[in-house]
Parts: sequence; C-alpha cells; structure tokens
Amino acid sequence: MDTFITHSQEETIDLGRRLGGLLREGDVLVLTGDLGAGKTQLTKGIAQGMGVSDDVTSPTFTIEMVYQGAELPLYHFDLYRLDDPDQLEDVGLYDVLGADGVCVIEWGEQFADEIGNERVDVYLSRLDDQVGEGVEPPRQVRFVAHDSRGKELVDQL
Repeated sequence: MDTFITHSQEETIDLGRRLGGLLREGDVLVLTGDLGAGKTQLTKGIAQGMGVSDDVTSPTFTIEMVYQGAELPLYHFDLYRLDDPDQLEDVGLYDVLGADGVCVIEWGEQFADEIGNERVDVYLSRLDDQVGEGVEPPRQVRFVAHDSRGKELVDQL
C-alpha cells in the first residue's frame, strides 16, 4: 500500500515511527505538502522510530538539523527558503545524500533533479473537505518510490 490516511497528529507520528524503524543508511525521503500538512509531525515519528531522543522541530531558519539515532544519524533539511540549486552545496545537502545516515528533506520537490532518483517522495495533504470548519482534518500520506530500495521500503511499510 502506498497511501495512508491518518486521523490525528498522533497517527501521523505513529506512521512516521513505523517508517523510521525501516530506514537504512543512505535512505532519502522528500516530504511535500502545504504548510500544516504534517511534514514535521511525520519527521518527529521517523526520528522516534530511529531512536532519536531529541525533540524534532522544523529547521526552517537553520536549514539543517542533525539528530543522532540509536544506530544512524538523521539529517533533517527544510529547503523552503531556498530558490536556487547552487544553494544546496552551501547548506551541505550533497555531503549527506546517500551517506552514513537517513536524509529527510522538507520542501525538496523543487530540487528533485539535484537530489536524484534514489529517493522516496512523500506527499502529505490535509483532507479539509472531509470535516467541518474548525475540526482538525485527516491527512493523506502518499509514498512514491523512484528506485528499487524505495519500492522495498514502501512495500515493507
């Protein structure tokens, strides 16, 4: 299954936790979704699944945060403020892609060519039309693998 529906922040974190437990060295996830879609909540769960004990927040202003998991580091990027592929070198993205840890990239869709095909795209969207006004909507989380490792990962999930 490549699409999941989560009905609360806790379910989004739990999906991330399951995913985090499956990740291996060199895995790259590109998270795409509007503000408030759940990218950071999913990343919190991924970190928990990897054994990270630190509180995970979106690195909007620092661009990158590094967390040490039980076995691997988690490189968490937020590329929202970047608009030129040349900036990716400056923020250290190329240093960690396919390296010794897991790379989670928020707002990375605009740099898909630079990131390469050894990745899984994760699309998060709010299902606002399914609830009344003022009620937190469920989220749709869809995984699109671009290589054999990504397909294996999605199948395991």
